[in-house]
Amino acid sequence: MSTTRSIPCLFARAGTSRGAFFLKEDLPTDPAVRDAVVLAAYGSPDSRQIDGIGGGDPLTSKVAVVSASSRSEADVDYTFGQVGIEVGEIFWVGNCGNMSSGVGPFAIHRGLVPAVSPVTQVRIYNTNTNKLLIADVRVNDAGEVEEDGDTMISGVPGSGAPILLDFGDCGGAATGSVLPTGQICEPVTLSNGTTCQVSIVDAATPFVFVNAKDLAMTGTESAAQIDAHPSLPGLLEEIRAYAAGAIGLVSGNQVAKEVSPSIPRVVAVSEPQDYIAADGTSVPAETLTVIARQQSMQRTHKTYAVTGALCTAIAGAIEGTIVNQLAKPSGEHFVIGHPGGIISAQVKVDVRGTDIRVRKASIVRTARAIMDGSVIIPSKVWDNAGIPLATTGLL
Repeated sequence: MSTTRSIPCLFARAGTSRGAFFLKEDLPTDPAVRDAVVLAAYGSPDSRQIDGIGGGDPLTSKVAVVSASSRSEADVDYTFGQVGIEVGEIFWVGNCGNMSSGVGPFAIHRGLVPAVSPVTQVRIYNTNTNKLLIADVRVNDAGEVEEDGDTMISGVPGSGAPILLDFGDCGGAATGSVLPTGQICEPVTLSNGTTCQVSIVDAATPFVFVNAKDLAMTGTESAAQIDAHPSLPGLLEEIRAYAAGAIGLVSGNQVAKEVSPSIPRVVAVSEPQDYIAADGTSVPAETLTVIARQQSMQRTHKTYAVTGALCTAIAGAIEGTIVNQLAKPSGEHFVIGHPGGIISAQVKVDVRGTDIRVRKASIVRTARAIMDGSVIIPSKVWDNAGIPLATTGLL
């Protein structure tokens, strides 16, 4: 018997994230074996993920599972997973907007959606949030996904063809409500004795926002500066843990890191100001609506999540939230300054008291296929699971 098994996958950069895109039918049907296979593919658990395709960073330890959809309103179903790095677990909760930008191209590559030039529209049902998003993907006359273009996004070198993502009514993606606690702002007392106000908003993915000044931050810190700070990561995690308990994801704040480390996500927000991005370029205050620094899996995001951009922009449209208090008026166009540069979103929100409806939530990304082939999985993965190869769906 062979000591390894290979599974087809497309390895791609999608937005500012990177990961493997699998057809659901190519993965084991048993969830436990499926997770063991994906963890082995990524080399988890290991801080470097040296024995797999993971990059030792939350932004490069993500997975997308795609299949043809039986839903009349969708072409494909897509499930996002945040692959643990130091922990041997995959968190199938929330959605990643950056990885979402790779789903349309993948669906066309795999023939799940017929290619139509010059733009193929792919209707994507995200099973994590039970929300529909639409991707407009450039296609050339030969029916191939067009990756070359002039669109540039901060955090990615070079340029590519634009992919327009419309998340539509993405309110209440995880909890069913844009304001899951019913509060626009609420107090949190931290272990250092500081009491700060936070806003918990669920749109595309649930986020909790705090004024950077309440944590003695300037708001323009680099990702490395925040991660190296003696107290900031812990304080941000306290706020995130509070929100996890407040929206019912965990029963006690102390277990949030183990039970739900990926959502909600926490963001420190500040008013527009000049700063220097990670690549050394200047980001002028007058070009920004707000500045934000986001945590992802207990590390500072080197750029910014797409779902975070949408949630931040939607929070900015709700009077009284932390984001709204600090943002420069911008209409439907919302520009966020992050450690790697800027990210822009277009949103439209109807607010009538506590009745909040998201009418528009769109963003432009780029994506590029890096490798199309098979990932090799050691046979011990199957042996340890105690399941014969013939029952895994791979034969």
